[in-house]
Amino acid sequence: MNELIAVSALIGDRSYRIKIHPDDEEVVRKTIKTINDKIIEFKTQFAGKDMQDYIAMVLIWYATEQHSATAANVEKENLSEQLAVIEKLLDGHLS
Repeated sequence: MNELIAVSALIGDRSYRIKIHPDDEEVVRKTIKTINDKIIEFKTQFAGKDMQDYIAMVLIWYATEQHSATAANVEKENLSEQLAVIEKLLDGHLS
């Protein structure tokens, strides 16, 4: 079993020490970068807020993105099932 490694995660204006699996390090670092990029984006769009507001905005954005991705996967699965049914119907008519 892999041991956990300590990583410093700078999010907004705070540093967090987290322990992760070495295999997850790249994904975690990319996620942290995405979060910080979004914070900067929201800072330029909504001036005068505090860091907690920006982090909340990023959290809402991220949760919405995850929900949209899940919905797209469900739709893709439904489409695949429907195509399989159509394929069976066509196979039945062509035999």
